Amino acid sequence: MSDNRMEERLLGTEAKDISSLTGRVWVESKKIWRVTFPAMLARGTSFGILVVTQAFIGHISDTELAAYALIQIIGIRFACGIILGMSSATETLCGQAFGAKQYHMLGIYLQRSWIINLVTSTILVPVYIYTSSIFKLLGEEDEIAEAAGYIGLWFIPILYSFAFSFTIQKFLQCQLKNTIVGWLSAISFAIHVLLSWLFVYVLDWGIPGAMGALIISNWFVVIGELVYMFGGWCESTWKGFTWAAFADLWSIIKLSISSGIMLCLELWYNAVLVLLAGYMTNAAVAISAFSICLNILAWELMVGLGFLAGASVRVSNELGQGNAKAALFTIKVILGTSIGIGVVFWILCLVFGQQIAYIFTSEEDIVEAVSRLSILLAFSVLLNSVQPVLSGVAVGSGRQSMVAYVNIGSYYVIGVPLGVVLAYVAKLEVQGIWIGMIIGVATQTGVLSIIIYRTNWDEQVNRASARLNKWLLKRPQDSSESSATEQ
Repeated sequence: MSDNRMEERLLGTEAKDISSLTGRVWVESKKIWRVTFPAMLARGTSFGILVVTQAFIGHISDTELAAYALIQIIGIRFACGIILGMSSATETLCGQAFGAKQYHMLGIYLQRSWIINLVTSTILVPVYIYTSSIFKLLGEEDEIAEAAGYIGLWFIPILYSFAFSFTIQKFLQCQLKNTIVGWLSAISFAIHVLLSWLFVYVLDWGIPGAMGALIISNWFVVIGELVYMFGGWCESTWKGFTWAAFADLWSIIKLSISSGIMLCLELWYNAVLVLLAGYMTNAAVAISAFSICLNILAWELMVGLGFLAGASVRVSNELGQGNAKAALFTIKVILGTSIGIGVVFWILCLVFGQQIAYIFTSEEDIVEAVSRLSILLAFSVLLNSVQPVLSGVAVGSGRQSMVAYVNIGSYYVIGVPLGVVLAYVAKLEVQGIWIGMIIGVATQTGVLSIIIYRTNWDEQVNRASARLNKWLLKRPQDSSESSATEQ
């Protein structure tokens, strides 16, 4: 009970005795960072694990390195992106249920998401089985396609680990318990580096060694999260397995699908642009320069995704509690914080734009190409400080389908076609593609800003309440507890 009271105080609205704006911002910032920092740590180390694997595979052979890069497009951006996107439905429902003090529903929502994600993962398995054939149809060299097909089979256990880890992370962070996720991810990263060195260099196991280390490190996080849940650290929100998880699945499926589409449209956007870079005059230099800039952008995006988690949790908690004004205040504080950090990264990119490429390559033609993109990269970094927060607000209020429509229009109706015109018609090459990407993201950011600015948050509170009441399953002891409280 004391644990519950503590969490409720931390998740409640601004303290009544804090009247100054500075005090209110400080209180809200502490709540935001309690979610945001562990989320950043988890995202950063998870991304780092993939980069470490790429580095070890790169020392095996160039063919395997190219194959792994291709697998990341299908295996991570496509298939796993769907699982990650669908898991944001868990974030919406668990966050709002926790705010409404419907604690027992969090475990039920988690189990429903497991059912949906496991079925989705099974449907996606053929993508990994037939990876070689897919790449051959896309015109890749047979040797690289065969190597990609072999590596693709190793990704199947990882796909199933994502079905659990993504949803449990959402489940825990909605309760402000995601510090454990950050620690597990950091430990997993250290274990992964050690196992990769042992399996690839010492034991000389090649691809099986590199991918085996990747599988172990991913499942380590899942097992650690399950031990934390089942060990009694979530006694109010995890009541054990129940058949109630199979009830009203269709409504959850619809929200999960819209969530998956929302995120995948963003992940696939960069993949499409990389493919377009492959048709430039000097394709090797174009792809290398574009990939280097995207890697830098991806690392900075880990910070943005942390703020996405913070915005989603705080907004969903406040809407669940019925606090429209507190939800709006949260949005203002987290946007201000994220933009402030984004400006710092923007300045760093402008100052060190000429030297960034030397971290990744010593080829002068690639360095020059990256240098030409550095100003565009800086403004992409700045946009990354706004766009994830707006997406997090949408997730927190359960409006993923709205963001999906905005993404389609911004990215694929405006961004990609404009990038093609600027690259091939205006002869701007890679810069043209990147300008198209920036305009697409800027359009999405502008549209979401207008939508959120014009949002009636009292109406969003009512919608959250209606959603929670529709899916609420009362526990047998609820009636006796309520009568005892009245007495």
